[in-house]
Amino acid sequence: MSKQAHAPLFTCLEKHAMRDPLQFHIPGHKKGKGMDPEFRRFMGDQALSIDLINIEPLDDLHHPHGVIREAQDLAAEAFGADHTFFSVQGTSGAIMTMVMSVCSPGDKIIVPRNVHKSVLSALILAGGHPVFVHPVMDEVLGIAHGVTRQGVEKALHLHPDAKAVLLINPTYFGIACHLEEIVDLAHSRGIPVLVDEAHGVHTHFHEALPLSAMQAGADMAATSVHKLGGSLTQSSVLNVREGLINPRRVQSIISMLTTTSTSYLLLASLDTARRYLATQGEERIGDALRLADFARRRINEIPGLRCVGREILGGEATYAMDETKLIIHLHSLGITGYDAETRLREQWNIEVELSDLYNILCLITPGDSDDSIHRLVEALEGLSREFYTGGQGRVDAVRVPEIPVLAVSPRDAFYGETVPVPFPESAGRIIAEFIMIYPPGIPVLLPGERITQENIEYIIEHRDAGLPVQGPEDPEIRMVRVLREF
Repeated sequence: MSKQAHAPLFTCLEKHAMRDPLQFHIPGHKKGKGMDPEFRRFMGDQALSIDLINIEPLDDLHHPHGVIREAQDLAAEAFGADHTFFSVQGTSGAIMTMVMSVCSPGDKIIVPRNVHKSVLSALILAGGHPVFVHPVMDEVLGIAHGVTRQGVEKALHLHPDAKAVLLINPTYFGIACHLEEIVDLAHSRGIPVLVDEAHGVHTHFHEALPLSAMQAGADMAATSVHKLGGSLTQSSVLNVREGLINPRRVQSIISMLTTTSTSYLLLASLDTARRYLATQGEERIGDALRLADFARRRINEIPGLRCVGREILGGEATYAMDETKLIIHLHSLGITGYDAETRLREQWNIEVELSDLYNILCLITPGDSDDSIHRLVEALEGLSREFYTGGQGRVDAVRVPEIPVLAVSPRDAFYGETVPVPFPESAGRIIAEFIMIYPPGIPVLLPGERITQENIEYIIEHRDAGLPVQGPEDPEIRMVRVLREF
């Protein structure tokens, strides 16, 4: 039997639960006996029996030397890494660990402008300075793709003292850049490549998907196992390749950012998800790809809808795609993606991954079936019958705002002296807060940037359309905090 067929941490937890020891330690619910009975019935005694704390037989995530170490080693083998660290702080925690492992106060790091807020949070904590590379914008779909080798090369030429390059691969929408080429470029300068692989855990396990970060030679990758790999929400891994990265520093940073009350439910789900991916991933992901192909073909027959496929590939920033992601563009429905999401929820009991002004995104995974695909297609046909305008699609390009100028470092802006001002009147001021549309949690404005009128109009348009705009202290986005002017 292959080593990958084993799940040492989960097996250890099962055996511990079967021993049924008398517990005089936290958690105080003691296998569910000391908690609300309705919640206990809903959760089940088996799950609660392994909601434990880091007692000696179960190892310690902060100093793994037993079954957690074995489980992490098996994960490293499965992902082609030298070291794998389990994260119970989600991929955000793993991303912050990556950045803080290579950045000290004043250090520069090259990042795409459409990075997740966790990258900027880490830079605020570390005192690092982002050097932004503009992603390639799709003006038809209104979404950002990846960055190009040329863009990264220009940034490295202008900032030869940069300590690392961070990339998103694949994007939230499943589009991948030419990762290998950019990795080779960075390595020729002797600097590491960090990859936000939040939406690509499965890419390592099927040849029809884009290359994974480790396959492309990257040095670190923060990978959401919970998003598409079958583990519980909030559980992720950080894969590391030695050479340009010191794994001992990575361990110290991730420990610094991680709760000491680590969840064994989350850890066990990582262990078993790795086993599932390593032993059944190719077959099950293949099933998901076949379902996605069927869904894409059916959706493209529906008037007013376009489900994006490989026709958008061909550039450096659109080098490959994960076809399990269904980007459904509502080009002639006469409603926003947010409206479509609401209708699907209220009329068909269907929840989508995200919506924006122009699109909805649906994920196809090994958890899907012929029935779930037929229900989705039927619901989309209903939307078309109700809202199709009979048009030939959007003629004008989708408006995407210019990236504002970073006037001061995110750290200086975040910790600077600030004042509240009305957001519609804030053009020209330096913002001290994040403003992002979530999901995916990519900042439209981040601390230190000079607000433009175009940014204001873009954010207000999304807010008024009902999209979840978040970040400032004022949840209505009527007021924002900006640096005090002297």
